[in-house]
Amino acid sequence: MDTSPSALLRVFLPKVPFIARTALWHQLSLSKTSCQWDLRTEITISLIRSLLDSPNPAPLSKTQRWSVKDPGIKGPMWIAKVTLPRPDEDDVRSVLVDAIESMKGSDVVYTAPAILPVEAEWTGYRANVRHDRPRLDLSEDQHYQNLMSEASSPITVLYLHGGVHYMMDPSSHRVPVSRLARLINGRCLSVRYRLSPQNPFPCALLDVFLAYLSLLYPPPGSYHEPVAAKHVVLAGDSAGGNLAFALVQLILEINRSRTLGSLAFHGQPIEFPLPVPAGASSSSPWLDLSRCMPSVLANVQWDYLPPPNGVDPVSRFPHDEIWPTNPPRGDLYCDLTMLDHPLVSPLAAKDWTKSCPMYFCSGEEMLADEGKAVASVAAKQGVPVVWEQYEAMPHCFPMLLEHLEAGRKGFKNWAAFCAKAGASSDDDDDDAEAKLETKGTWFAAKTCKETAIDVRTLAVCTMEEVAERMGSAIRARMRGKEGEAKILPKL
Repeated sequence: MDTSPSALLRVFLPKVPFIARTALWHQLSLSKTSCQWDLRTEITISLIRSLLDSPNPAPLSKTQRWSVKDPGIKGPMWIAKVTLPRPDEDDVRSVLVDAIESMKGSDVVYTAPAILPVEAEWTGYRANVRHDRPRLDLSEDQHYQNLMSEASSPITVLYLHGGVHYMMDPSSHRVPVSRLARLINGRCLSVRYRLSPQNPFPCALLDVFLAYLSLLYPPPGSYHEPVAAKHVVLAGDSAGGNLAFALVQLILEINRSRTLGSLAFHGQPIEFPLPVPAGASSSSPWLDLSRCMPSVLANVQWDYLPPPNGVDPVSRFPHDEIWPTNPPRGDLYCDLTMLDHPLVSPLAAKDWTKSCPMYFCSGEEMLADEGKAVASVAAKQGVPVVWEQYEAMPHCFPMLLEHLEAGRKGFKNWAAFCAKAGASSDDDDDDAEAKLETKGTWFAAKTCKETAIDVRTLAVCTMEEVAERMGSAIRARMRGKEGEAKILPKL
């Protein structure tokens, strides 16, 4: 992401009158959120909201290029850039396609993607370094060795950045990911998965699946040694959370359908069932791409995400070299027929049996209900689930509002889950310290006073009602009620 002074000035200078007006309304207690937010939070969230919900959005290609621009590497972080090679075998793609087919509820439209090399960044904490300290002039292998010299834990976080599936990059998330590495005393592998709309579903999921297998079964020439699945924790924010839980569903589906045989990966046979990671965690996971749940409208005042207010999420973008696609489709990430597929929207998944432990950090945000539904279903099926929700907090607040106690606590608790989930002893798979139990907590605004809640009863809709709501939302978009049919032909 371009954070140069000139780029920030171009973005924020025109917003000065808006910022002044927002500050005045807050000081006069005229805003609906002034009772729970401080002035800094009010301005931050209002400004982000105005940028994301602009009536004249920038072309997707321009936004994408800006969001993936590398700001450089400096300060207290170790970064070692790697490319995970594609296997010669096609098994990884084949089992993914088989899972898509076996999990579909009706006819769906998608294209099986090519397997490509996946770029990623090993990320760790570099101690006793000023924030403006430049990166050392070393080889990537030397950077990795330095990173490992400061990692005292075997825990490895496979990190998947957010950005609505079409924005952001490991380079935009280096600061929070290095912070996560510091708090777990371990390392993170941040994946540069393919972005939409150029690379629709299941491209990103295939890249993430390849990265996960590469951790466990390193291809020739890898910097790292094999990592036991019991030390690998998935983590992601927003759309990255979507990919984390979709990857869990993919592994579960492969294991449900294959009990014998193996998968060929860089000349190695990987026996079924595939190892499940130690945990899956997310800040504000985007688990429903149909955007059908009640909180999408009910929690608008506490969030900055654009609401589905009758202006569809795709036709408002100016035409450019990447949008509309050829042939056109009704969603940036996938064909509309895929929106209720469990590997696109994990909200639709009915079976989380044998899943790894889960962690959800949510604000009182627009995506809260979809997280509640997944957490509740998984907990009822015996999966250890930690659910934490913070009153009056917006989407991904731990990464945006570090000045608040809620922001600091949310990030530390996320890291604590990763540390505990991945801390299984090498000598004892039943290490008592690594045991995670289902627990739900509501944190009050400002004070962060904790109130226990029952995770199993979190869901505001039954699974039957979820399916009905998702189907209704998809049919509405297919009919063009949100506008896309006026400009986009159907596949």
